[in-house]
Amino acid sequence: GQHRVPRATARLLAPVGDPEKVICVGLNYHDHCEEQGVKVPKEPLIFSKFPSAITGPFDDIVHPQDTSELDWEVELAAVIGKRGRHIEEAAALEHVLGFMVANDVSARDWQMRRNGRQWLLGKTFDTFCPLGPAIVTREAVADVHNLWIRCSVNGQRMQDSSTRHLIFGVPALVAWVSRFVTLVPGDILLTGTPAGVGVFRKPPVFLKRGDEVQCEIEELGTICNRVV
Repeated sequence: GQHRVPRATARLLAPVGDPEKVICVGLNYHDHCEEQGVKVPKEPLIFSKFPSAITGPFDDIVHPQDTSELDWEVELAAVIGKRGRHIEEAAALEHVLGFMVANDVSARDWQMRRNGRQWLLGKTFDTFCPLGPAIVTREAVADVHNLWIRCSVNGQRMQDSSTRHLIFGVPALVAWVSRFVTLVPGDILLTGTPAGVGVFRKPPVFLKRGDEVQCEIEELGTICNRVV
């Protein structure tokens, strides 16, 4: 307890800054499917971000000149702690070190209309993956599938849901992804976002420079990023 500094004097970096893989899941909340009017997937929809998209829990999100449709997505992130391939769902949580808050920032024009409607470019601009504020170990979370999850923009609540509405829970996702690739310690798994994103509002709402985005998950903490 002798080596402490005030939080205000320290800049927190992303808990994992250079993972081998950042694996993401689309359409993984029942309410998010409903707001789009799409069917609930029968299998997890997997895409990715590049590790270069990662930024700290209180760092700026850089608004690219190449998009006019910048959007937010609060997400539960799981961090892999044990290597595995073809992991059984019953043992999947043994491969998870812990959890943190993520914002799957998205350029909707690039995700939904440009680049052949392939999602990668719209999801992986630099600073499009704020993470933190810390890794909360698996054992410290009472029930990762029963946590409230929220996002606010400039103090206005935009997303307000619970991880109990996940379509595929963390064990199912770990088991599914490990069918195709070897999961290694430090890999990050973003598990999807609930309803309330900007693109599906009527009319749509997108982030602009100067906006402040706050993402929070019960027991895991809060990240807050300004758009510049």
